[in-house]
This record gives sequence, structure tokens and C-alpha cells, in this order.
Amino acid sequence: MKKISLSAVLLASSALAGAAYAETVLTIESWRNDDLALWQEKIIPAFEAQNPDIKIRFTPSAPAEYNAALNAKLDAGSAGDLITCRPFDTSLGLYEAGHLTDLSDLGGMANFSDVAKSAWQTDDGAATFCVPMASVIHGFIYNKDAFNELGIEVPTTEAEFFAALDKIKEDGTYIPMAMGTNDQWEAATMGYNNIGPNYWKGEEGRLALIEGSQKLTDEAWVAPYRQLAKWGEYMGDGFEAQTYPDSQNLFTLGRAAVYPAGSWEISGFNNLADFEMGAFKPPVQNAGDECYISDHTDIAIGLNAASPNAEAARTFLDWVGSEEFATIYANALPGFFSLSSFDVAMEDPLAQEFVSWRGECGSTIRSTYQILSRGTPNLENETWNASAQVIKGEESPEDAGQRLQDGLASWYTPHQ
Repeated sequence: MKKISLSAVLLASSALAGAAYAETVLTIESWRNDDLALWQEKIIPAFEAQNPDIKIRFTPSAPAEYNAALNAKLDAGSAGDLITCRPFDTSLGLYEAGHLTDLSDLGGMANFSDVAKSAWQTDDGAATFCVPMASVIHGFIYNKDAFNELGIEVPTTEAEFFAALDKIKEDGTYIPMAMGTNDQWEAATMGYNNIGPNYWKGEEGRLALIEGSQKLTDEAWVAPYRQLAKWGEYMGDGFEAQTYPDSQNLFTLGRAAVYPAGSWEISGFNNLADFEMGAFKPPVQNAGDECYISDHTDIAIGLNAASPNAEAARTFLDWVGSEEFATIYANALPGFFSLSSFDVAMEDPLAQEFVSWRGECGSTIRSTYQILSRGTPNLENETWNASAQVIKGEESPEDAGQRLQDGLASWYTPHQ
């Protein structure tokens, strides 16, 4: 009897050991701690339903701490199997250091264009090391109630844009535009790189700047600063000390009519604003001009080269490249738009408005992100400062362009 019982126990133990051995657990490193519920409630269950032998753990860090925390884990050999990738140089550095695997041969990569993959490729495009997940689109979110009250039509040209701001300012009920310059980055991200593509013609100008055939002192690059120089009078008293959260609060509390935006605001604004919102793309200079939008490659995911679970990780990454993942992610997190070639149906009306511009305008990415911010002074950070200074009236558009050009030329060979 004892022998039978022992045999049964051994068989049960063996079966349990086999089951445990067959199940692979993949850990994801990310800075998107706001997305924990999304992963736990929607993304992970959808994947595990099709792949019961692979379990996913989403373990995010605080956004500001992510890069340092990830590098420490990679150096210690304790990083997760899957690494959420920021665009361009940060992730390129991880690949060049041997921390990310070349995924060029992954089947799901066929579902992304060269532009979608460019933020996670080597400069020559020979290796792609992260699967693109989403982009964010820039434009303006507005208070529809305010526009209706004041009889303002959605502006499509710069003249209409400033006429609308003038009307809001004259009425006095609302601050015309909710943005401050205290944190600087908004002035460049939702200011300069929002309106700028209409001047430098999107990818045409951005790539010309990289190759050195255009300069930051050219009219196409100085003109956006001339528009920004007009913004200060519409941004309310004390905008110089106004922080990013201050601006968000002013708009969602209904105190401002227009918010220069990134589409990532949609989810948060939906939860906070008790008025109907709309969105309009950056107005063109003249009626009939071709329009361009910043449709910025924002987030992707790659394979830790030291992962002991590479085969299971590739299975998951292949699924990230699928239409199912694109649909789940884009609708669970409106404002983060799929970079895949699938026609993903959006449920959120504000997200629908933003993404519709892809069919109307040329798409580009933020001008400073690829190659041009690798040296010192850092062009991205300098653009933050220049945009804020121009809005405050403390630097002329021409001087800002010259300062940025001199800084870039001091280290970047194509501009010397």
C-alpha cells in the first residue's frame, strides 16, 4: 500500500514538474506604469488565451527612472525578457551595446512600413531591433462648448487660427490657449514641432536637415518661431511660470478654449473634462496648402539579448505585430495609434479625429529625434529652450535659429 502511495506521489510530482517546466514566464520592462491595468485586464489575457504555455508579467518602472533602472538591470543580468523601447538613440544605444536582438526576420515585422520601423533601426536600416507599437499625433484640442458659445468655426488657416484666438481673448470668458513655458519641453513638442512640419514640408525638410542641405537658419525653420512669437499674448497671465500640469488643469476645468496637444492627452482629458472636446490639425499658412502632421513614433518593444526564453519571447513579439494586438492597444489607450499597416477601427471620437489626418496630410516625426541630438549641445534640449524663449519674447526667431544652427554645426559634420 505504501509503495502504491509513494508511486502515486512520485507520478503526481513528476506531472507537476513537467507542467511547471512547460510553462514559460516572460517579464516585460516598461516606463508606462499608467498602462498596468490595460496589460493585466486586456492585452495579457488575449495573448495567454492563445498561448496557454506562455505567461506574461508586466513590470513597469516610473517613467523618469526607467532608463537608469533598465540599464542597471541589464548590467546586472536581471532585466526582463522583453524591453519596451523608446524611439531612436536611447534604444539604438541598447542595441549597439548588445542588449537588444535584431528582429528583422520576425514575421510580424512585415506589417510595418520603413517609416514606422525607422525609430528602432540602425542608421543604415540593416537591423530592426524593436517591434513598433504606437505613435502619437500632434494638433490642437479645443472646447467645443466655448467655440459654440462664441460662434467660432474650426480654423484651417493661420489667419483663421489667430482670428479665433483674438475673438476668445476679446470675449474674456476663456483663456485663449492653455500652455506655459516653465517646463520648456511643451513649447517645442506641442509648439514648434506641432506647427513646424507645415513650414518645412514634413519628411522633406527633416531629412534635408539631417543631410545638411537645409539649415536651421533657413526660412522654413525660422518661420515656425515667428508664429510661436505671437502665442504669448494668448496664453494667459503668468504663463511664464505655468507648468505642464497647470496647463492640463486649466483646459480640463473649462477655463481655456484651446490646448496645443499631443494625442496622448485623450484618455486623461476624457476622464476629467465635463465638456465636449474636438480637435483640429495645425492650420496651414494659406488655404489649399498641403498639410503635414507630426505622427511621432513613440513606443515599441524588443527582445533582451540575454533572455533565456528567446523562443517564447519571439512568439509574443510576433503577436505584437498582429492586427489583434493593434486593435486592442489602440482602443484601450486612445491617442496611441497603431503603426501597423492594418486599418484599425477607432472607437473614441477624439482619437478618430486625430487619426483621420493621416489620410489628409503628410506624416513626419519630430525634427530633432533622429541623429541630430547625439552631440553637445543637444539639439532637442536646445529647441525646448529656444521655443520657450521666443514665446516669452526674450529671443527673436532669427536669433533662435542662428543659435541652434551654430550649436549643431559645432559637432555635426554635414553642417560644417
